Amino acid sequence: MIVTPLRFLWLILSATSYVILAYFVPRQEFGWLIGLFTILFLGYAWAIRRIDRQREEPIDRVLFASAIGFRLLLLFAVPCLSDDVYRFVWDGRLLTHGFNPYLYLPSRLVETDLAATASLDRVLFQQLNSPDYFTVYPPLNQAIFGLAAWLSPHSLLGSIVWLRLPILLSEIGSLWLMTRLLRRLNRNPNLALFYGLNPLVILELTGNLHFEAVMLFFTLLAGWWLLTERWIRSAGALALAIGTKLLPLLLLPLIVRWLGWRKGMVYATLAGVFTILQFLPFASLELVQNVGSSVNLYFQKFEFNASVYYVLRSIGYWMKGYNAIQTIGFWLSITTTLSILWISFRWRNVSVPAQVLAILTLYFGFATTVHPWYITTVVAASVFTRFWYPLIWSALIPVSYFTYRTIPYHENLWLTSVEYGIVAVVILLDVIKARQKMPVY
Repeated sequence: MIVTPLRFLWLILSATSYVILAYFVPRQEFGWLIGLFTILFLGYAWAIRRIDRQREEPIDRVLFASAIGFRLLLLFAVPCLSDDVYRFVWDGRLLTHGFNPYLYLPSRLVETDLAATASLDRVLFQQLNSPDYFTVYPPLNQAIFGLAAWLSPHSLLGSIVWLRLPILLSEIGSLWLMTRLLRRLNRNPNLALFYGLNPLVILELTGNLHFEAVMLFFTLLAGWWLLTERWIRSAGALALAIGTKLLPLLLLPLIVRWLGWRKGMVYATLAGVFTILQFLPFASLELVQNVGSSVNLYFQKFEFNASVYYVLRSIGYWMKGYNAIQTIGFWLSITTTLSILWISFRWRNVSVPAQVLAILTLYFGFATTVHPWYITTVVAASVFTRFWYPLIWSALIPVSYFTYRTIPYHENLWLTSVEYGIVAVVILLDVIKARQKMPVY
């Protein structure tokens, strides 16, 4: 592997920026955060500038090695931009001591003998961002949390390292699968670097311990086995993806349409059975009630960095004088469901990757909460299309961290408007360009 002087300079500058961001910059330091993100994205744009979407090229080993190397630099970092990890550790310690994490509210547990038994002290409790909510993390996530807690029962940093390893392995696996899928589709395998080198992907998944990385790996594996006609394996892989994050459920209608009703319904049934099997060790009536209540509260109470919802919320304030999130959230969920079915079954002359990208974009476009790491899934889908807006969105969404400059948190809706305004313009330009080239890629 030959590294040119310019590439060497890019490697050093990027590696330094990743280390500073991951180890030393809390999310309250917006100036440092956005400055370093800007340096990283400028370097990213330079690194991928010559990747050709039109033809196959040899694997760029230097860039793939860099994608993995940047992630390895973050192995011992305590997440600076997200506090979700503390719930991961909390749930994991409960599980290793034989307690079902779906059944206990942290706020009711912290002063009990059970908490002392499971090493759930007040220091850890005070780091939780939702102590009054039951956990919503699916069973494969819980298994990873439990394994990390078992391997490092008393050390927070030890648990973080063990939690990060499956994410690192999943990211490497995803890059490998992306190259294989791209070659299968007669595309340039280096397009996987659009995902692999993306600074948002690296920092939010490996750096901040978000398990979209594991979900994406199993989703890509399910896609690979679908293309190679290994239906049962594919359904099992998709179930594992759902067992990590529920998001892949959105893709089932598209899979049914792609396979045809008969095969598609068998596939969906298999995926459903495999998913239910993962929940069986935790099964109880309380599990359904508790998880359902937390999910319901999430959609009816939480709001962050939204687009369409914020517009409708403003109209609601103007018309009714209060935040109508419950009504707006309900109708947006109905609209999202119907739109996904329409994209899955009614779109013609549109490739499956473009449909997947459209489904994810629509889902997050109508969501009441859009954290930066959510967009990593859109970036992953864009690898198999000719759309640029997911990459632009990934570069813009870090401005949402402006919210955390002060306590209590306060969003700057002007920044949110700039973010989505630019993304909307790029989407429009992408669609116009795509309509001139049928089929859509």
